Amino acid sequence: MRETIVNILADIADDVDFDTCTTLIDDGILSSLDIIQLIGALNDEFDISIPATEIVPDNFNSVAAMEAMVKRLSDE
Repeated sequence: MRETIVNILADIADDVDFDTCTTLIDDGILSSLDIIQLIGALNDEFDISIPATEIVPDNFNSVAAMEAMVKRLSDE
C-alpha cells in the first residue's frame, strides 16, 4: 500500500522525498489542487470514499498518515 501511495504522489509532484517528508501540507508542498487529485487517485486505487471530515492536514502530511487513513477507511 505504501509503495502505491508513493507512486501516486510521485505522479503529482516528482521532486519530493515522500518517504521521509512529514509536512506535505504544513510546508505547502502539496497544493489544494494536488490534494483534490490525490483524493481522487486514492479513492480509485483503494476503492474507498474519503469523506470531507477526513480531509484535514493530519491525514495528508505524510505517506504514513495517508496509509493509516486508507486502512481505516478500508475497514469501515
